[in-house]
Amino acid sequence: MKHNLSHVRLFFLSGLSETMNYRVAIFSLTLLCYCFIVLVNVALIVTIILDKNMHEPMYILLCAFCMNGLYGTTGFYPKILWDLLSPVHVISYSGCLVQTLVIYSFVCSDMSILAVMAYDRYVAICRPLVYHSIMSTLRLLMLVCFSWLTPFCIIGTNIILTSRLKLCSPHINRLFCVNWAIVKLACFPADTIINNIVAYITIIIYVFHVFFIFCSYVYVIKTCVNSLENRAKFMQTCVPHLTSLLIFLVSVLFDIMQIRYGSTDLPQALDNFIAIQYLVIPPIMNPLIYGFKLTKIRKRILGCITFKFKVLR
Repeated sequence: MKHNLSHVRLFFLSGLSETMNYRVAIFSLTLLCYCFIVLVNVALIVTIILDKNMHEPMYILLCAFCMNGLYGTTGFYPKILWDLLSPVHVISYSGCLVQTLVIYSFVCSDMSILAVMAYDRYVAICRPLVYHSIMSTLRLLMLVCFSWLTPFCIIGTNIILTSRLKLCSPHINRLFCVNWAIVKLACFPADTIINNIVAYITIIIYVFHVFFIFCSYVYVIKTCVNSLENRAKFMQTCVPHLTSLLIFLVSVLFDIMQIRYGSTDLPQALDNFIAIQYLVIPPIMNPLIYGFKLTKIRKRILGCITFKFKVLR
């Protein structure tokens, strides 16, 4: 029988235990990845903020999307970089809960912003005559706040429920803290029933987000079939959204399936890759997808690069 360690003050993270022989190489690669994420997201945010021609709902939502990417990756990369330089991989109890809150709220906010983006494209293509009245500045602000605050409250509820559990072990077999990994350390499984219920409700809420996005694009595609102009608009603005959605859903789905139902016999390197892919692939790919696909952003960025090149010459 496990000793009751209900007053856990530190968690030991064992996700890096088998890779410490390569920690210099992994640290360099991780630092490079984080710097690139910050660079491309900040570049897109600054471009949208400085260019008044981009002060439109689609670009403002994209700006919020990139800001959320920076927020989520900040909850992971500084800590993992510190762990790669440290002989012992620990995190305080409160720090673990905060990291869980940041990473999970980032994931849910991404889904909410993608849903608002889908709604924006639906109104722009299917109801163009009333687009500006529907997507007014006030409504856009409300939707962005909803996309950030609602996930924070929902995930905060999950974290509060987790904080009441008595834990029987301080060991988490992950690179970083996740809610389900903490819940599994509970001394009494019966105490986790409400955690499971709220967790499944949370998953259902965001499954409905996916369903809403799917329905929005079904209407958009129906509208675009018989119109060359709408088809061009779809290829220009909707394809990046759908690509981002697909990358994001695949990344998150892999992690959910692995942490809840996956095998514990997977090699640690593969387990780590599944765990971090939604913190690596979407924050890198999203700014690149939108930067190359959206003409205004591409022209603005290429114009800045050309101007700096001429100045340096």
